Amino acid sequence: MAEQTEKKYITKEDLSKHNKPGDLWISIQGKVYDVSDWIKSHPGGQALIVNLAGQDVTDAFIAFHPGTAWHHLDSLFTGYHIGDSHVSEISRDYRRLAAEFRKLGLFERKEHVTLYTLTFVAALFAAVLYGVLACTSVVAHQIAAALLGLLWMQSAYIGHDSGHYVIMKNKSYNKFAQLLSGNCITGISIAWWKWTHNAHHLSCNSLDYDPDVQHIPVFAVSSKFFSSMTSRFYDRKLTFDPLARFLVSYQHFTYYPVMCFGRINLFIQTFLLLFSRREFPDRALNLAGILVFWTWFPLLVSCLPTWPERFFFVLTSFTVTALQHIQFTLNHFAADVYMGPPTGNDWFEKQTAGTLDISCTSYMDWFFGGLQFQLEHHLFPRLPRCHLRKVSPVVQELCKKHNLQYRSLSWWEANVWTIRTLKKAAYQARDAANPVVKNLVWEALNTHG
Repeated sequence: MAEQTEKKYITKEDLSKHNKPGDLWISIQGKVYDVSDWIKSHPGGQALIVNLAGQDVTDAFIAFHPGTAWHHLDSLFTGYHIGDSHVSEISRDYRRLAAEFRKLGLFERKEHVTLYTLTFVAALFAAVLYGVLACTSVVAHQIAAALLGLLWMQSAYIGHDSGHYVIMKNKSYNKFAQLLSGNCITGISIAWWKWTHNAHHLSCNSLDYDPDVQHIPVFAVSSKFFSSMTSRFYDRKLTFDPLARFLVSYQHFTYYPVMCFGRINLFIQTFLLLFSRREFPDRALNLAGILVFWTWFPLLVSCLPTWPERFFFVLTSFTVTALQHIQFTLNHFAADVYMGPPTGNDWFEKQTAGTLDISCTSYMDWFFGGLQFQLEHHLFPRLPRCHLRKVSPVVQELCKKHNLQYRSLSWWEANVWTIRTLKKAAYQARDAANPVVKNLVWEALNTHG
C-alpha cells in the first residue's frame, strides 16, 4: 500500500501536451515514458512515435514489438503513471488474445516457410536462366519472363516477412535476407519498404497519413483528395490539378493497365529515397543491393536476341507482378477511410475498418504470401504467415463479439468492390461543382454498404 501511495500520477490531458518534437511522451499499460531523445534510435522509424506521441500506445506496442523489447522501456520511464486511464473491452480482449498467442509460442514457431520459399525462389531463378540462356524459342522466353514475375512476387513475401519479424537464425542473417530478397532480387529497397510500410500499418487507411492510399495524380479512393490535401507522411501537398482530375476521372478504366507498370513506380520511389537527404539505416548496403539488381537484370535481358523480345520479356515479367500489386490494393482501396492521425485508443477498430481479407483455399496460401488474411496480419504483424489461417476464426469471433465488420471477399468480389470505389470517385471528379453523384440508377448499381 505504501508503495502505491508513492506513485506519481498525471492525467491523459497532461500526457497529450507532450506531442511535439523534443517533447514526446507516450504511455504503455498506464506507465509514462519519455521518448524524446530515444526516437532517433527507434528501429521502426521516427514517424510512428511522432504520430502517436501524447497518447496511450499499448495496443500498437504489443502489435509491433517482441517480448524482449519491454526491458528497453525501463530507462525511458518518467516515474509518472496515468491516473485516469481506461482500457476498452475491445483492447482488453485484443491484449488477452495476443498474450494467448505468445503463450502458445505462435510468434516464435515459424515452421519451414522461409526455407520452402527460398528454395522455390532459387528454383525459379534457375528456370529463368535456363529459359533465357539455353532456349531459343520465343515461347520459352515468355515463359521465363512469367516465371521471373512469379519469382519477384515470392521474393517480396520473404522481404515482407523479414521486415516484420526475424525469419532467420539471428538478426544479422535476417538483415541479409532482407537485402537479398528486396534490394538484390526485386530491385526494391528494404529501407524504402520499412519507411512506408510501418507508417501504413500504424495509420491504416488514413487519407493524409497512410502512404499506401496516397496515389495522386493517378488514383483517388476518396473525393477528399480533390481538395489538394497535405500528406503528413511525405510532408507535401497532394495537388489535385487538371491532370489529376483527368486521370482520376478514368481511373476505373486505367486501374489494371497501371498495375502492370506498378514496379516502375517502386523503382522510382527506391531511388528517390536512396538519393535523398533523409536519414535511414544501412544506406550503403541498400545502395549496394540495388546495384546488384541493376547489374544482373539488364544483363539477363540483354542476352535475348532481339529488341522486341527484350521489350516483351520485361513487359510480361512486370505484368505478372501486377497480380501482387492488385492484391495489395484490393486489401485496402475499398475499405473504410478516415482523415487525421492514428490514435492509440482504437487500434483494433481502425485495423478492422481499414482492411479486407481475400478468401481462398489453403493450397493457394503460398501464392498470396499469407497476406490474403490482411486483417489478421494487421492485428498481429509479427505473427508468422503460417499461423494466419489458424487464428482467423478467433479474430472473426472477436469482431462478432464487438459488432465490428469482418470482411472476407473472393478475389472476384474484391475486384468488383475496388472498381466500384474507383468508379464512384471518378464520377465525382468529373463534376467538381457537385461531387455527390445524383444518378440514382448508377448509385443503386455501384454503391456497396
